Amino acid sequence: MDKKHGVAATTLAALGIVYGDIGTSPLYALKESFAASHIEPNQMNIFGFVSLIFWSLLLIVTLKYVVFILRADNKGEGGVIILMQQALRYLHGKPAWLVMMMGLIGTALFYGDAMITPAISVLSAAEGLTVIHAGFRDWVMPIALVILVGLFVIQKHGTQKIGTFFGPVMLIWFASIALIGLYQIAQHPRILLAINPLYGLTFAWHHGWGGFIGLGCVVLAVTGAEALYADMGHFGRRPIQLAWVSLVLPSLALNYMGQGALLMHSPSALSNPFFLSVPHWGLLPLIALATLATVIASQAVISGAFSLTRQAIQLGFSPRMSIVHTSAEEMGQIYMPTVNWMLLGAVTLVVITFHDSAHLASAYGIAVTGTMVMTTIMFALVMRNSWRWPIPVVLGLTGLFLSFDLVFFGANLLKLVHGGWFPMLVALVVVFVFSTWRRGRLLIQDAQRDNSGSLADFLQNLQDYPPQIVDGNAVFMVSDPFSIPRALLHNLKHNRVLHEYNVLLTIQTKDVPHVANIDRVAIKQLSPRFTRIIANYGFQETPNITQILALVAEQGIELSTMETSFFLSRDSITVAEKTAPGHMARLRTGFFKWLYKNSTAPTDYYRIPGNRVVELGAQVSL
Repeated sequence: MDKKHGVAATTLAALGIVYGDIGTSPLYALKESFAASHIEPNQMNIFGFVSLIFWSLLLIVTLKYVVFILRADNKGEGGVIILMQQALRYLHGKPAWLVMMMGLIGTALFYGDAMITPAISVLSAAEGLTVIHAGFRDWVMPIALVILVGLFVIQKHGTQKIGTFFGPVMLIWFASIALIGLYQIAQHPRILLAINPLYGLTFAWHHGWGGFIGLGCVVLAVTGAEALYADMGHFGRRPIQLAWVSLVLPSLALNYMGQGALLMHSPSALSNPFFLSVPHWGLLPLIALATLATVIASQAVISGAFSLTRQAIQLGFSPRMSIVHTSAEEMGQIYMPTVNWMLLGAVTLVVITFHDSAHLASAYGIAVTGTMVMTTIMFALVMRNSWRWPIPVVLGLTGLFLSFDLVFFGANLLKLVHGGWFPMLVALVVVFVFSTWRRGRLLIQDAQRDNSGSLADFLQNLQDYPPQIVDGNAVFMVSDPFSIPRALLHNLKHNRVLHEYNVLLTIQTKDVPHVANIDRVAIKQLSPRFTRIIANYGFQETPNITQILALVAEQGIELSTMETSFFLSRDSITVAEKTAPGHMARLRTGFFKWLYKNSTAPTDYYRIPGNRVVELGAQVSL
């Protein structure tokens, strides 16, 4: 009984986090499909659009993601970066580089989605006021901005408390949209014929170019499908699958059918078929509920941006940024001030630029469908290389998934000049930042490795010709556990002293989301005065020096914080006059220099007491 209760509670929680985005798509998907394609809302066209939406939910979300993609986890964790890691596992050289770029592009497109989802969702909810009275139209954008600013402002307090309400609110939301759909279907049950896929295929074929344009908005009904995979680590595969099959899919299908039934009876309701599906007395409660649902959908995307950025930092793709843990119990609940305020600025700019959900729908879709294409290609590599599935099965599934992924992506490319450029521009900027940071860090490591000798020879030399010894402990942080810490070299060169006890500390990010404390630290005595400590963290974790020292103390090595000095290397980057072979262009190197200078200091990121830190560095020419 306890196990069943646990699954039920987790499934309820998954409703609030995982399905907020796709759950609020009925606010705008069908309306924008007709508006973008300029197709008349007659019976056959209504059947066509509703059929396309229904089968998109079945094929893309249910078959592709719920049945197959959710299997591609890394110890329970999912997401584009996870899939990229698994696809890279058996690749080398140029194929590995191409897959890494696909993973980075898929990840970067998420940020574009994170900027548009809050804007279009909250605007769509606020636009329900115009159904009550057209005079409220001028108030829609200010109201949406106030809600969005409030949402980003409260992020620093964490979502632990309000998160407990997400699941119940979304349960009420899905139950409500299902009942609204049933109410309309009961009046016009003929709409149920749209379940036949021939209506969708005939519609797309008959309308040609107009139908193809309409497909670009049909995909709005499946936005948020990637969240099923990305949020798997929070809830597990089974609760996500159970929530989709038992509640989310039926509720969405019924509501879209209900909107179609309303349009059959009253084509003029196309201005806002979602809110016009309820009696006038139910408008205000539904607007309030829709606003709550869209805030929840936005919260899920914001939290996802925080988690994704932390993964990128841990895996070496992003500069260090300040990370605040907002919950003592849940390590996954974090707040990143830099990401939060950048997102708020971008979302505000999006709302002011695009004004309403109709214009934003033109920008929406490219990010989602682009990520879907990348996911399918990388999933094919996982099926073949990791799972060793037969080639015919891999080709069959990949061909099926790409057949609608590419069609939807192509249809959304038509929106490029009407707003679709925005998520593409965001993705290009993010990929440029990620690739520049990774390349620059590798060049720095190569330069440092070239200028240092053997660690074993160095330690032996110190033992044979010891410098002046001073009391206390010294911790030298070094990225490569087998190289000589540059901070140690600088300390010997300038201060000409060696501490009584020295630790070479390396913090490594493993190819897993979490590392158990029993496997956290590996200790090796290198000489009487030197010990190497390697601290292992998963890509979903944030390193913590205090935790490392506590675990080391359990193994008999006492390093009191007040008796230990932490030596960090903080180099000064210079841009070479002439670009060396294999290096970045001077402009790109200059950008890396700026990123390096403005990244969060190791002292703050690793939470080292500031009064125990000594930073030493040198100039590195790139």
